[in-house]
Amino acid sequence: MERQDMTTGTETCRIAVIGAGPRALGALEALIRRDRDAAFRIEIFDPRPWPGAGPNFSPDQSGLCKLNLPLRSIDLGRAPWDGPDFAEGTGGPAAAERFPARAELGGYLAARLARLMARTGIAVTPRRITGIRRRNEAWFLEDGASRHGPYDEVLLAQGQPATMPDKQLETWRDHAERHGLDLVAAYPDHRLLRQAQNWAGKPVGVRGLGLSTLDVVRLLTLGLGGRFADGRYHRSGREPARILPFSLDGHAPAPKPADATQDARFEPTETETRAFRAAVAQAMAEGPDQALAIICDAIHGPVLRILSDTGGAADAGALNAWLSAEREKPGSQEDRPAATALRAAIDEAHGRAPPSAGYVTGQLMRKWQNALRQGFNPNPAAPATAAAIVGFDDGLKRFSYGPPVASAQELLILIQDGLVDPRAAHDPDIVMTGTGWRLVEHDTTAEVAAMVDAVLPPPDLGRLDDPLMRGLIDSGRVTAIEKGLGARIRPDGRLIGRDGSVQPGLCLLGRLAMGSVIAADSIHDCFGAAADRWAQGVAARVRDHTG
Repeated sequence: MERQDMTTGTETCRIAVIGAGPRALGALEALIRRDRDAAFRIEIFDPRPWPGAGPNFSPDQSGLCKLNLPLRSIDLGRAPWDGPDFAEGTGGPAAAERFPARAELGGYLAARLARLMARTGIAVTPRRITGIRRRNEAWFLEDGASRHGPYDEVLLAQGQPATMPDKQLETWRDHAERHGLDLVAAYPDHRLLRQAQNWAGKPVGVRGLGLSTLDVVRLLTLGLGGRFADGRYHRSGREPARILPFSLDGHAPAPKPADATQDARFEPTETETRAFRAAVAQAMAEGPDQALAIICDAIHGPVLRILSDTGGAADAGALNAWLSAEREKPGSQEDRPAATALRAAIDEAHGRAPPSAGYVTGQLMRKWQNALRQGFNPNPAAPATAAAIVGFDDGLKRFSYGPPVASAQELLILIQDGLVDPRAAHDPDIVMTGTGWRLVEHDTTAEVAAMVDAVLPPPDLGRLDDPLMRGLIDSGRVTAIEKGLGARIRPDGRLIGRDGSVQPGLCLLGRLAMGSVIAADSIHDCFGAAADRWAQGVAARVRDHTG
């Protein structure tokens, strides 16, 4: 490899980074932190605005789109050079319980990348890369008009590329186009708000009942001039007549504990955390059923302890039954009406009611996300085992990835007001009509005139509609670890091709590697061990070539 000093421009190893979001920022910081004087020439390619922030945290989005983390829980580490961490820049300890807007975090990330670029000479080229080719032991990038390269290393950090719609959404798009109906994605928010100006007095459906739906509800209420005061919602008159969200299980995610004091009730001990991490690592070598049994055994004792400490039902047999049912079919044990379950979860979050086994398990899994990564990510597993563990963790996200309790309380107020209508929320039959869609659940029928899609596409390589990734898949350089999951990679991010060969210097980080990694959707993962392993791998390969 030729060497080029990052700051002076002399000959060095050339690295291309595709994507300029938080994942790329975390990876580059890890590389620089490893050796500030190392000689790398780095080029970033991304056509989107706000380098560093990416689309999920774009600083120009509405302040109504909130993070699902309080300020006290956000720790992105120190940047390699000057500048405050996020908490210091947004109010410090006095604002610890505040849930910042995603735009706030995006502004911070954009400024953090800008400082790095100013100190290193790294620049972002606003081009969309559509192809990668290997020639003469080097990588070349194509953007449709130009070719870039050669590069010794390429990092794919583009987040969630475009995906093909599922069959339901594809059918709905044809239907909407044929009848002149509004079918809008939840993001970007400004497009949703623009369409919503025409929805006053009309019923609107929302596909999904996760965190994105809570953003949609805020945009269709507060974003249209409504307000909360005195425990009530005061309408502006610009809102839809009703908002009807629905999902496969019909339940909103449970809110996080209301404050640090309530959150501390669910803290695992260091011994419990070590045991859980070791259990995950052990599970990776087993078949799917045994793997989940090992993980649930590690969960069982801490959940019982916390239930006992917090006044919950500490019944070992009942907990075993709950965990067994959960791993068979996540979410299947909740049969209460949506509003009843939401009210109960709010009481649990405030500590006004003893927590359920599900709530305790979810809070533990939230606190164990890093331990889960440490046990899972460096250790290869059979595809079926990886899929089972990922599915179990995903199922518990209805507890562990919840919103601030204030958002849950606002949703409950809107349900009580009648503006949000959950009567057809549980996997309704959906009939397309000339004026919209009809939702049918048992004896409830509801008509909606517009539809919002608030479902995040899964990290399924088979559904990608991105020319860069499709080309790599078709050429055999990228292959799925399992149907419905992401790419096979080495612990340092290097891709494993269809024939089992490791692609030299071609790496991927993030949710498109789900199944090779876990819990990759968190902002913390962007600045965590995955970035460090990639940086270590790059540094090692440079040393090997320079001797």
